[in-house]
Amino acid sequence: MPAVVLRGGRVVDGRGGEPTRADVLVVGNRIAGVGTGLAGIADADVVDCADRYVLPGLVDVHSHADATVFESEVQRALLRQGVTSVVAGQDGVSYAPGDGSYATTYFGALLGPHPAYGCGGVASLLAAYDGAVPVNVAYLVPHGTVRHEVLGDDDRAPTDDELVAMEALVRRGLAEGAVGLSTGLDYVPGLFADAAEIARLCVPVAEASGTYVTHMRGGYEHAAAGGVTEVVEICRASGVRGHLSHYHGPGDTLVALLDEAAVDGVALTYDAYPYRAGCTLLSMPVLPPDLLREPVNVAVARLRDPAYRAWLLREWMPSVASVPATGPGWEGRLRLAFVAAERHAWAAGLTPVDAAARVDADVHTFLLDLLADSDLAVTAVMPVPDPRPVDDLAVLVRDSRHMGGSDGIYLGTHPHPRGWGSFARLLGRHTRERADLTWGEAAAHLSAHPVSRLGLGTRGRVEPGAVADLIVVDPSTVTDQATYADPRHPAVGIDDVLVAGVPVLHDGALTGATPGTGIRRSP
Repeated sequence: MPAVVLRGGRVVDGRGGEPTRADVLVVGNRIAGVGTGLAGIADADVVDCADRYVLPGLVDVHSHADATVFESEVQRALLRQGVTSVVAGQDGVSYAPGDGSYATTYFGALLGPHPAYGCGGVASLLAAYDGAVPVNVAYLVPHGTVRHEVLGDDDRAPTDDELVAMEALVRRGLAEGAVGLSTGLDYVPGLFADAAEIARLCVPVAEASGTYVTHMRGGYEHAAAGGVTEVVEICRASGVRGHLSHYHGPGDTLVALLDEAAVDGVALTYDAYPYRAGCTLLSMPVLPPDLLREPVNVAVARLRDPAYRAWLLREWMPSVASVPATGPGWEGRLRLAFVAAERHAWAAGLTPVDAAARVDADVHTFLLDLLADSDLAVTAVMPVPDPRPVDDLAVLVRDSRHMGGSDGIYLGTHPHPRGWGSFARLLGRHTRERADLTWGEAAAHLSAHPVSRLGLGTRGRVEPGAVADLIVVDPSTVTDQATYADPRHPAVGIDDVLVAGVPVLHDGALTGATPGTGIRRSP
């Protein structure tokens, strides 16, 4: 059985302990020994870890790499940050169950087509990753996809029979290995569901010891209280454990909301990315809420209707500046990331103001054309009008309920840099430079805690018997290099990574090995 020894480094074990001098022996896909003077290493391949730390592989708790994980550039982006496992099926929309068509239309700008899945449910989707990629992929049953399979885009409550059918799809997905249920309560069709519907579907999740992961309803920032209240209601009614996606806003306020929930008996966790700008579908902040409730083809037809277009330009578009998430001058701050329409693809990377100027067009007219011609498949990087200071982000990073989630979207020429830099920034800026986390805490937040919370097996620890997902980190140099201007720039400081005991990154380059697996939930 092949053996590898990581020699001469300091081990950060994932249990909260700080770096300790030790070698790590890997035999097959498991860690066989941790310590000094290990036996059985004479014939092992050696990875020199002098002046470096050995950590358990990191877990991206919120990823949109469901399909793009098959691309070498995305694999490099993940591994160069030390990410060895991603959790897909986020925000209530992904490929399984069903044939994946809804994900490639409504969420086409976030996910794109899946190269290896056509139908067959969660079991088939997870199997598509086995031995095909160098990282592991866990999956959440997406509520919106389930709802679409049963109700289509109908804006109504399900009948009793429809709710039974939805519950059956959730149960099947869990039985096939999904780690929980996700919702996207600002997206169609998730926004049509009330708390009672979601709680009903969370009952089998609780029975399976899974996790309810949610993009909360109604936005975040200063509006987070209502979303957290609904999550608490769902968790209390179903008995499920809850996790909040991409939690962002005033740090002290957000932490206080979780403290209040804990007093009420609901212990929530969350993921957050260390950036002060977001990225989402352009339609979300720019188009009227009633239009966003329509099927894509209906919404596009209305955008092309001259009378409705005139109303949008006269009444609606000027009002977007009054929305807190956009603010005055948003047209010059927002930056287009992915544009599906080939005739407008050149606009990616530009602000709407700059793009419209290039074609001598009114900026609002240009954006409506862009959305209509792209079937709404446009994303944009969204700086908040009043950026939060780094210290405010640090409040969220330091809290013990925090986990790392990039919310990485990998489509387009100018995506948000968080997909290339979140974890390296957490290690470089928030651990080494600012000491918001110790190295022991970083390994726990970014690896051990997600593994435990989501049931990802025996990963997340550097100890005998654990799956050998391991990263070798240079603590003096690890940092992100991706910027908003150059978002696809890989991180530095992590050059050697093992997944299931197999080197997948060596000297900073992909080895070509694909030992990753579709992670099936472990109790």
